[in-house]
Amino acid sequence: MRARNLALVLGAVGARGSVTRAALAEMTGLTKTTVSKLVGDLIEGGLVVETGAVRDGERGRPGVEIRISGQHVAALGLEINVDYLAVCVVDLARTVRLRRTQAVDNRAAPPVDVIAQLGDLAAAVVDEAVEKGLRVVGGVLAVPGPVDMTSGVVHNAPNLGWRDVPLASLLRFPFPVRVENEANLAALGELWFGSGLPDFLHVSGEIGIGAGLVVRGRLFRGAHGFAGELGHVVVSPAGPPCRCGGRGCLEQYAGQDALLTAARAAPFRRAALDRRAADTPPTSGYVSAGIPQKDAAETPVAAQEKTPESSGAAQAGAAQAGATQAGATHRRPAETPTAGQKDAPETPGAVQEKMAETPGPIHKRPAETPGATQEKPAETPGAVSATIPLEMLLPAQQGVSWVLSRLREGDEKARAACERAAWALGVALSSAVNLVDPDAIVLGGIYAPLFPWIGHMVTDTMKARLGQMRGAVPPVVVSRLGAEAAALGAAGQVIEQVMADPAALLHS
Repeated sequence: MRARNLALVLGAVGARGSVTRAALAEMTGLTKTTVSKLVGDLIEGGLVVETGAVRDGERGRPGVEIRISGQHVAALGLEINVDYLAVCVVDLARTVRLRRTQAVDNRAAPPVDVIAQLGDLAAAVVDEAVEKGLRVVGGVLAVPGPVDMTSGVVHNAPNLGWRDVPLASLLRFPFPVRVENEANLAALGELWFGSGLPDFLHVSGEIGIGAGLVVRGRLFRGAHGFAGELGHVVVSPAGPPCRCGGRGCLEQYAGQDALLTAARAAPFRRAALDRRAADTPPTSGYVSAGIPQKDAAETPVAAQEKTPESSGAAQAGAAQAGATQAGATHRRPAETPTAGQKDAPETPGAVQEKMAETPGPIHKRPAETPGATQEKPAETPGAVSATIPLEMLLPAQQGVSWVLSRLREGDEKARAACERAAWALGVALSSAVNLVDPDAIVLGGIYAPLFPWIGHMVTDTMKARLGQMRGAVPPVVVSRLGAEAAALGAAGQVIEQVMADPAALLHS
C-alpha cells in the first residue's frame, strides 16, 4: 500500500509541476497526515524538493509547494548506432545534464569491442555526473535492431552485422541497464521530450530506418516486440539487395548511405513529376541514382512520361520547379541556434554551464567536430520549426551536411537524391498508414535537417496513393529532437520507471 501511495503522490507532483501538501491530499484522496509522511520520504530520497511558501486561497498558514527535484537522481541513456556511439544523462526533472557522442564505424565490429568502447564513454559521463551531485540509478541502451526484451538478445542488426548477440550479458555497469530497440526509444523520446503528441508514427532516419508507433501515449511493440521495422518494407521487389536478405527495401532508397551514394552519382536531367502519380520515382534518374532500369519498367506512369511530346514540357516544368526550390533555399531561417539561458546549477559549488533549469526538450545543438567526443549543453525549449539546424546532426552524420550544402546551392543531383528518397519514404509510409492509421508522422534522425527538401514530396506521394481511400493523409512533421531522440528516450524510460515505483529506489 505504501509503495502504491508513494507512486500516487510522486505522479501527482510530476503532473502538476509544483503543488502543496494540502492540494496533494485533495488530488489523491489521501489524508493530510499520510501525504505529509509520504512527501517527507520523497524529500529524504532526493526525489522531490520544497520550493517555498505560497497561498492557495485558503485562510491560515501558507502552504509549501513541492516539485520534482533534478539535483539528485538521474538516468543514463546510451545508443549504439552504425556510425556513432551516444551517451546522455537526464535528471529526474527531465533536464539533460550531460551529453557525449563519438563517431566510430561499428559495421561488422565485434560486439565485445563496441560495448567496451561504449563503456569507456559512459564511465566518463557517469563520473562527471557524480561530481555534479547526481546519482545515476539506471540506464537503457538503444540498438538498431529487434531486441528480445526479456533476455536482452539482439536478434538481427543487419547494418551492424550482428545476429543473436546476447548484448545485455556483455554490459558491465554498477546499476541496471536494459537493451531496447533504437526506433522504439526514439518514438518515446519524441513523446516525452519532443512534440508530446499522443498518437503518432516516428521515423528514425539513419543508415538504417526504423519506426516507433505511439498510440494514446503508449508505445506499441507488437506481439513479440519487433514492430516498426519500416526500413525493410519493400518499395520495389526487384530493387537492390538489402543486408536483411531481401531486395528493394526502403533503406536501399532512403537510408543515409543510399542518399549519399545517389547525391554523388553522375549528373542527369531531372524528369518532371506528374503530381497525379507522385508515387512514381523520377524516370531519368534511375541509373545515376542507383535505381535499376528494370524498376522503371515496372512503373506504367513513368513509361508514359517518356514521350517526345511530354519531354519538353517535363524539362520546362523541372526548370521552373528547380528555380522555385533554389529560391526557397535562400529564404530559410538562420542556421545558427539561439543560445539557451545560462543558469547556475542548483548544486552548491558546481561549475556554471549553459543548461536549462526547467525540464523540457532540447532542440538545437552546437557545432561538433567529426570524430570528437563532445558535450552538448541543454538549451531552453523553443517552438517546433520545419527547418532543423545542421548542428543538430551527430558528428558521424556530418556526411549529410555535404548533401545539405549542395541543396542550398541548388545542386540538381542532391535534389534528385532527396526526391528519390522522399518518394520511397512516401511509398513505405503509405503502407504503414493503411495498416496502423497514425494521427501524425514525425520524421527524425537525418530526415529532420532534410525536412525542407523531402517533407512535401513525402506528403504528395502519400496523397497520390491514399487519396481515394482517405479524406486526408496524416500530417508529416519534423522531429524536435533530430538524432538525439533515441538516447533521450532511453534515459526517459528509466525516469518513467522511477516515477512509477519510487519505493524500489528508496529501499535500494
